[in-house]
Amino acid sequence: MTIREERLRLDEASIDPTPDAAEQTIGGAVSVAIEAAREAEASWDAGGTAPDRRPASARIALTPPTGAAGETAALRGNIKLLGSALAQSRLAACASAEAPIGPQAIGLASRACCQADIEGDWLRHWCRVLGVAPRYHRKLWEDCTVPQMLWEAGMLEPGRRGLGFAVGREDLPALFASRGVEVLATDLDSADSRATAWTQTGQHADRLESLHRPRLLPEEGFRRRVQFRPVDMTAIPADLLQGEFDFVWSVCALEHLGSLEAGEAFVRTAMRCLRPGGIAVHTTEFNLDPTGPTVETGPTVLYQRRHLERLGESLAAAGHAMLPLRDPAGDRQLFDQLVDLPPYAHQGGPENSPHLRLVLAGHTVTSVALVIRAGGA
Repeated sequence: MTIREERLRLDEASIDPTPDAAEQTIGGAVSVAIEAAREAEASWDAGGTAPDRRPASARIALTPPTGAAGETAALRGNIKLLGSALAQSRLAACASAEAPIGPQAIGLASRACCQADIEGDWLRHWCRVLGVAPRYHRKLWEDCTVPQMLWEAGMLEPGRRGLGFAVGREDLPALFASRGVEVLATDLDSADSRATAWTQTGQHADRLESLHRPRLLPEEGFRRRVQFRPVDMTAIPADLLQGEFDFVWSVCALEHLGSLEAGEAFVRTAMRCLRPGGIAVHTTEFNLDPTGPTVETGPTVLYQRRHLERLGESLAAAGHAMLPLRDPAGDRQLFDQLVDLPPYAHQGGPENSPHLRLVLAGHTVTSVALVIRAGGA
């Protein structure tokens, strides 16, 4: 399993860590059903009967649990398996054309994850660069959208300086360094108690070596262009707030600062790290319900359009410009409307079930990328 695949798995593992009893029952039942099917297939092979050669994602569980919970589990499992099979078929069709060698312009803008992006040549380009296969997963979309927006803004060029917050085990510091960018990668100090959960799931960086990707650039070039230091996003050191960076970025980090307001405060403060005309790209959780309740405090908060508009207004008051958000509903294609549910891949669900939309704390969410240009240019 590659580092990138492990990050996608860990994202699913971190979703809704305390499901209610019904979710646990149904999710467990689906896992049992899927595992029973896999065991049945294994026994057929052992018995000499011709096995089913279809991809696992296309096989329907053969022995679903009984009762009301079992029926719900079977229905959910069948939908996930069908979605996985459809996703593989769509990706195979998209892969018939060779991935473009160079990046493709799509327009500099804030945007939400959508099916059209996953199938776009621009995303396939970054997948090729990162050494991963395209899949309908919002975290892969985030990892490709950040470099895409920075490239369109002219930031991935030799001599540029970039500052990454809460980088964890991302490939992005190495990717940017491979383009000649000088990178300062930061993450929470490993001695901070808040870093414990991230360390336990392999999503925390505490040293430079954990960010090197040999396939992207040799170690000598990496060490020359990338530095690492511990930084608390809620207390950015004064020496980093001197407007000396061309761009800053964070990937699904600001929603973990304790409240909606804390995440917004981080975005505003981080703008002080930028030179006039510099670019900030931050991805975060996005609640697709524009007016209903949301999660405002806690380990993971969920932003709605109104919160992003509020943030945009406060940034504008400081002379910055958040680029307009494209329609978060996407093009309303199939996978823009399909909402993923447990069990996820790490829980025994299909490996490639579409994961652009999901339920988190009872809300339908996706990922959004905020693109902000610093004022003063």
